[in-house]
Amino acid sequence: MNNYKYIILSGCIGIASLLSGCEKFLDKPLENQQRSEEIDYTNLSLMYAPVSGVYRAAADDNLVHWIDLSIRCVREDDYQQGAPTPNDNPELMAIKNFQRDVTIQSYWGLNQSWISYYSLAIAANNALIELDHFAETISSENTEAAARNNQYKAEVRFLRAYAHLMASRLFGDVPILSNSDDIAALTTIEKSTAAEVRQFIIEEMDVCAAHLEDARPNQSQHVGAVTRYSALLLKAKAAADLAGNDNASPYWDMVLEATNEIIGSNKFSLYPNFYQLFKLPGRLSDESLFELQYSDFGLPTGDIVRPGVDWGTFFRWQGPSGDQRGSPISGAGWVPPSQDIVDFLTEREDHTRLQTTILYCGVDGDPNTYVETPSGDRVYGNPFGIKYFNGKTYLPVSQMTEGRIEYGANNNVRILRYADVLLLNAEAKVRKGQNGDEPFRLVRERVNLAPITGVTLDEILDERRAEFACEWWGERFNDLVRTGRAQQVFGPRFTPGQSEYLPIPQAQIDANTNLR
Repeated sequence: MNNYKYIILSGCIGIASLLSGCEKFLDKPLENQQRSEEIDYTNLSLMYAPVSGVYRAAADDNLVHWIDLSIRCVREDDYQQGAPTPNDNPELMAIKNFQRDVTIQSYWGLNQSWISYYSLAIAANNALIELDHFAETISSENTEAAARNNQYKAEVRFLRAYAHLMASRLFGDVPILSNSDDIAALTTIEKSTAAEVRQFIIEEMDVCAAHLEDARPNQSQHVGAVTRYSALLLKAKAAADLAGNDNASPYWDMVLEATNEIIGSNKFSLYPNFYQLFKLPGRLSDESLFELQYSDFGLPTGDIVRPGVDWGTFFRWQGPSGDQRGSPISGAGWVPPSQDIVDFLTEREDHTRLQTTILYCGVDGDPNTYVETPSGDRVYGNPFGIKYFNGKTYLPVSQMTEGRIEYGANNNVRILRYADVLLLNAEAKVRKGQNGDEPFRLVRERVNLAPITGVTLDEILDERRAEFACEWWGERFNDLVRTGRAQQVFGPRFTPGQSEYLPIPQAQIDANTNLR
């Protein structure tokens, strides 16, 4: 029997201040539908509503909260710092320096990260209960409705699994939130190991893949929904974490099998223009396996579905700071790219990725100087002395809906891409003594780099760094940890066995001492 520690979340009840983070779900009908006791579960046209609600929960704050993204990003050498100045949220600099003390453990931002992930898990579990109610009304003869119900549950379980992956990559050993009848366990639940969390994800994705659509997300019935191939990539990522740097690990067979199936489906391809991939033309392209969707509905004013909260909106939070002369190309200037990543891309003559990833600005501290982007927008200097901003969150004014001024409005947030499939496939092949040149070639070819014959593990890991630089999900840091190379990069401030994860927030431990 698997040694997972499960926890019931049949209502929005959680650990410590997770309670306050769940208020937006408590007694709130998912996706603006009626309360559960008022829903006609025989009306199967309503069955997707709870699923849509979980996607919205993921897109609102639970995967793109600005402080959580700051915490994930700042540990990487691809970012200079967290806030525009080290004195703003100094805890972020302590996290960057791998400090583990009471200051970090009591940091509100760390607790917010915990709340974000587990609020999403709670939303998923609530949706699964709703879907169970619909399933109870489906007759045995209605196999089509039963299949849809299973598919919808699989979509929700994917989102729950992804939340667990992010929580475990940040905190290490964490609880697994799944269905149970033991409500009393809420304040006594024990942690599962990071390895157990990965195994949970793998087994969940095996179940999900069997029920999800055999299509690209942009071909799905609900456009942009996760599909079979999203589940296979999430499985591959969890397996790669488990395999680590052990070339003989059977988990590399799992990575190879999952990525081979995605590649062999012939449904996916790299978007040809890397620069435009992160802008409006690249939304839900044939490269996308999972992205969070937003819209301004093509209207110059009025409602807008956008990531994050108020000024902390995902895109604006990373946009150029300072006086940008009233331009929509203006933001808060958090987690600016580092000189390290600029030098890395420059030295390898990776011009396309450099142009895409790095948004240059005017001379340090001089608001009268500017640099013009490849799309023709001007980015002026700023008072913080920041030299670079994240180009992958930059949306040209020419692509914005006329009348809109919100930085990045109407763009999606890319999470899982086909490039990840190809590079994991190449890595698994090389680790197993096979030739990984072909999938590796495709990724380099897209950004106008020459192919490499007999590609090595070091070259693949460098390519991963270049490809996913400044993409917010902590891939660079996770790659360094899983391959045992973190101390080599970060030096003596990184202590193996201690620095890989952040401490569980004190607020959560105060409510449940088993989380120590």
